Amino acid sequence: MRAVVIGAGIVGLTSGLALRRAGIDVAIYEHAPEIRAAGAGLGLWANALTVFDDLGVGEQVRAIGKPSEMYFHDAAGRLLDTPEFGVEDHRFLLVHRATLNDLLADAVGRQNIRLATGFADYEEHADHLTVRLTNGSEENADVLVGADGAYSTVRSRLVPGTPAQQHLGHHAWRAVIPNPGVPLSEDRLILGAHGCRGGYVRTHDGSVYWLVNQFNTPALTGTLKQQALERAAHLEVDGNNTILAELIAATPEEMILHNQIMLVPPLPHWVSARVALAGDAAHAMSPHITAGATLGIEDAALLGRLLAPTGDVRAALAAYEADRIPRYAHVADLSAAVEHASTPQEFARNYAAFSHWMITAPGENRVRA
Repeated sequence: MRAVVIGAGIVGLTSGLALRRAGIDVAIYEHAPEIRAAGAGLGLWANALTVFDDLGVGEQVRAIGKPSEMYFHDAAGRLLDTPEFGVEDHRFLLVHRATLNDLLADAVGRQNIRLATGFADYEEHADHLTVRLTNGSEENADVLVGADGAYSTVRSRLVPGTPAQQHLGHHAWRAVIPNPGVPLSEDRLILGAHGCRGGYVRTHDGSVYWLVNQFNTPALTGTLKQQALERAAHLEVDGNNTILAELIAATPEEMILHNQIMLVPPLPHWVSARVALAGDAAHAMSPHITAGATLGIEDAALLGRLLAPTGDVRAALAAYEADRIPRYAHVADLSAAVEHASTPQEFARNYAAFSHWMITAPGENRVRA
């Protein structure tokens, strides 16, 4: 069996690795001229680490990350405790996106990755499909996996009329800075006023990842640094939590990333007879639950488990869709409960409820690669 994967991001590379481990011949196509990853820090939860363990790269992934915990404070510096949940519901591994992408590219084999070549179209036949690429070439395969992100061109062909949509008013600012010059004795994530959340986490190499985001953001003015500092001011009270503002002030303007958050609407289907969507291409959501990559890694693992070199592709993809769509309907409900929490304490509790469910849900949700 031969698979074509579109997109050499974290989910595309993990899909390629899972399919190769299943004995399937894989080619990964990436429109960019190099392996790269937009963004900065990335949290991997226990279920993602289980997938990487099963794929034989768990130790390498842990070696590039820093064990961290997702506890929240309010703007006055008070810890928002969630005693009904255990410490395991708060633990994750912080990695840098680009470093993880490089590791996965090495694991899947760079000879299996075709750069500077994007997806153009596909045509399904009874016993195979033909994938057309932006360089004018074609490739015949048994299955096509669209792991090409929120702006997926594969999705635009499989499920027309479902472009990524703005999560109106939701913006995020972040950066990773080496040697910040600000003494840090702990990580801190803060829930503040005016829909603002943010904080900072130390990475395994001594750098610091900081972020701020805001719901219902008013019209933006000023530089990116000024915008981030304006939001950070809503995360401190009476001299508490001032370190975040110091980190932002110490960050060169060109290192600050800003995003209008984009969402993919719920899709009526994720698959056809020989095409499947995975990761953000199928379910890009608001990053306030910091689990998009972990959930996409689960998608990749499930595809690798269901597809087999001599198996029935149609049946495997139907089983994949039957598992994933209900799961993500529940993810959307849990995410909405976090987003619309009326108090910081409720936000912290709903967040812990989400992470607890994500790493403990029974059945197909805890896939093995």
